[in-house]
Amino acid sequence: MTDRKYPIGPFAPQESYTGEELTELIATIESAPSAYRELAASFSEEDLTKTYREGSWTVQQLIHHVADIHLVHFFRMKKALTEPDYKEVTLINMDGWVKTPEANFYPVKDSLAAFESIGNRYVYLAKNLTPEQLDIAYFHPVRQIWISQKNALAMSAWHVKHHFAHIELALGILE
Repeated sequence: MTDRKYPIGPFAPQESYTGEELTELIATIESAPSAYRELAASFSEEDLTKTYREGSWTVQQLIHHVADIHLVHFFRMKKALTEPDYKEVTLINMDGWVKTPEANFYPVKDSLAAFESIGNRYVYLAKNLTPEQLDIAYFHPVRQIWISQKNALAMSAWHVKHHFAHIELALGILE
């Protein structure tokens, strides 16, 4: 593995997505919580403290982060669907969030449960969006791009795979 920061590559939005591609993205989002739960079932306390590269987040921080960001992605989608003036994405301080006490010391089981629960609602919503709703877009000031709901789903799918690979690197499953 030459790129431990982006083991599956950086996020690369597409101009458009076929119906089949959207179905695959939603399936990735839908299956991610159970994949994380299955992987986490064998974690030791030591595993939770491992990192995938020098200075990176721990496995524990990654799991809390994935649950947090899943909630943020769901929140952004709902804001874009319900607030016509939502034109700039809501940002969070990810590095700040992983330094909070629960991200470092609280058991991951509740974040895994939250990841699954929010994921279920997120997937249901995504599967029921109209073509017009899928085209609703907002600006991401950090990435400097406009993100449609289709791109938001692609980002969510990429995000869960990206950090799953980080955890596998930390645990020595991937090299």
